[in-house]
Amino acid sequence: MRNLIGSVLLVSLAAFLSCESTETPAAQPERNSDYNDLVSFFYKWRKFEKPPVADGAPDYTAETFQKRWPQFQKLRNELNAFDTTGWQIPEKVDWMIIWAEMNGYDFNHNILKPWQRDPAFYKSLWTYKSDVPAHEGPTHHMTTEIWTYTFPLSAEEKARLLSDLSVIPPLNEQAKINLTGNAKDLWIAGIRDIENQVVNLKAILYQSGVKEDAEVVSAIQDAINSTYNLVIWLKDEAGNKTGPSGIGKENYTWYLQNVHLVPLTWEDEAMLLKSELAKAWSSLKLEEHRNRNLPNLEPADSPEAYQRLAEASSESLINFLHDQDIVTVKDYFKPALDEHLGQYIPAETRNFFWITAHYDPRPLYSHFYHWFELARMEKEPNASAIRRVPLLYNIFDSRNEGMATAVEEFFMHAGLYDDSPRSREIVYILIAQRAARGLGSLYAHANDMTMEEAGGIHSEWTPRGWMKTEKELLLFEQHLYLRQPGYGTSYITGKHLMEATIADYARLKESENTPFELKAFFDKVNTIGNIPIALGHWEMTGNIQHIAPILSSKEVETN
Repeated sequence: MRNLIGSVLLVSLAAFLSCESTETPAAQPERNSDYNDLVSFFYKWRKFEKPPVADGAPDYTAETFQKRWPQFQKLRNELNAFDTTGWQIPEKVDWMIIWAEMNGYDFNHNILKPWQRDPAFYKSLWTYKSDVPAHEGPTHHMTTEIWTYTFPLSAEEKARLLSDLSVIPPLNEQAKINLTGNAKDLWIAGIRDIENQVVNLKAILYQSGVKEDAEVVSAIQDAINSTYNLVIWLKDEAGNKTGPSGIGKENYTWYLQNVHLVPLTWEDEAMLLKSELAKAWSSLKLEEHRNRNLPNLEPADSPEAYQRLAEASSESLINFLHDQDIVTVKDYFKPALDEHLGQYIPAETRNFFWITAHYDPRPLYSHFYHWFELARMEKEPNASAIRRVPLLYNIFDSRNEGMATAVEEFFMHAGLYDDSPRSREIVYILIAQRAARGLGSLYAHANDMTMEEAGGIHSEWTPRGWMKTEKELLLFEQHLYLRQPGYGTSYITGKHLMEATIADYARLKESENTPFELKAFFDKVNTIGNIPIALGHWEMTGNIQHIAPILSSKEVETN
């Protein structure tokens, strides 16, 4: 349990999950047993979670958070007043999703405090769509998603862009008030994000029709000047920052279990990632031995060669998923994948992932299962309003990153590379890289290592030196994982939890004397949506034993 804030027992999760009622304190609202009211409460909660606006920007000042805290406590009491006795498992899962989100708000308010400790929180301009349901890492509420615009701008789009850009100057000024934290690594690394915003704002000036519009140019210039001034201020303050950036093992475990609903501790994850790292290296060496008499894979050496390889690989993956009854292939799968095939990159500038893709893109394209999931959110919205939108605070990570990592290995074992045995080596290199970077992030959060030292594990333990070729990716990933606890490990822990789900689901089918069908499994997981895989496991099997570490805490804490 967290020892940094006071606590009041509000609800027993064990009683909630076993359909037993709990005694309601006198101050609590009357108990509500209507699931439709839970949906209404969800909308009320999400409306509250967005901060008020001050001077045209979201207000993250300490005074505003303090003023709003009693309202949050009232909302949490209202959630805990729901009596879920008799509810179906999917309805209980929806209750737990909201419970986790509210724990996330609590944790951000009391421990993580990105608006106070993390300069990158004030990054406003995003040039790309995330491959998961929301941007990775803590992100403020009024960003400019420049990738959503088409240039030249229509009158309506011009008005939207002017509105978006108008947030940047007042938010940057507010940042100078709010950023009082002493997290050295977060501070130093965050300056780079704000510097890049200056570059990306300048790039908008070169979009079609922009330079001819004085009003848009003026708004961009104001945002550039403001961001540049924030960079200067951050650099001036950097010399005063001396503190650790990790949240510590105890806080990490609490956050992992009560917000991201991953039923593991810091120590569990460290052991798991060490095991996966060793297994990936040993499996790679066994594969290399097995393939020792086969010719080496040759990378694409021209734009034309890469294009041919990419198109053939996309076709191969989609056909494999369909022909081998892996998953129901929807008509939007291939278009979603084909938008992200990449392009030829000269060898000297390729980062880790594009090194792999120039040999065989299918391992990376398997991870691009992400794009199938995002297309599904758009084309086939989940029946539950609570699951229809991205979960807050990256709570989806064990599901989305875990699934994307798991299918790299699942598809390999199912035969995707029967036509190219050496491509199996790439899969094990990918697993090793994800285990190494996650392990580094764990040590950084425990404050046993600096971000740079964590990056050393990431770099040194990735096979073939493929993380040493291009430093931007290394900086980006370790910075993100320090900003967002649990994200760096979610690829491997999510894979582990997905494997546990398959095992329990298959065992259940066997006990019912019913055949296990991989396609039925994947289709059911897809239908459940982008929720923590531990909840998906519960919904698919009816078994809650795997989340015993979460249940053992038995209470939700608050001030």
